[in-house]
Amino acid sequence: MRLSLDSRRDGSQLVGGRGRRAPVTEAPAPERDHVVAASETVTLVLGEDSPLRESAADVKDLVRLLRGHVAQLGARTAPGIPALPRAQQLCSDSIPGDYVPSRAYLVRLAEATEELTAYVERGGPEPISVEGGRRWRRPTVNVLRGAVFALALACLVFAASVPRA
Repeated sequence: MRLSLDSRRDGSQLVGGRGRRAPVTEAPAPERDHVVAASETVTLVLGEDSPLRESAADVKDLVRLLRGHVAQLGARTAPGIPALPRAQQLCSDSIPGDYVPSRAYLVRLAEATEELTAYVERGGPEPISVEGGRRWRRPTVNVLRGAVFALALACLVFAASVPRA
């Protein structure tokens, strides 16, 4: 027995014109982490196997991306760190027109972005407190799984070594 789909058409959501429907399974894409995106862009510039950019358009695109990352990361940093004014100063400078100076500018901007990324990863938006002592990193899921496995194995070995009555 087949059910008619006509009764469900009244509740459908039309996107554009007649007959165009929004896919049901389409979910909004989660926002990418700014630190990860900045790290990927920095790796494009400073990575060991990254090629030297040949065209000026490539350099302009990478500079535009790095400037965006500096703006996003700058909003997450405390105003007192020295890496932030340096990165903002580099962002406000114009891209040199010559081949070598433009590539050197790109590398300096990538290094400044890398410093900001390291700060945000390390301390987040709040300033890092010196008197608080050492901050412990959260263990990853695999480390927790390994610890549970080791504990279970130790319990099994202990249970096997107990003499039976």
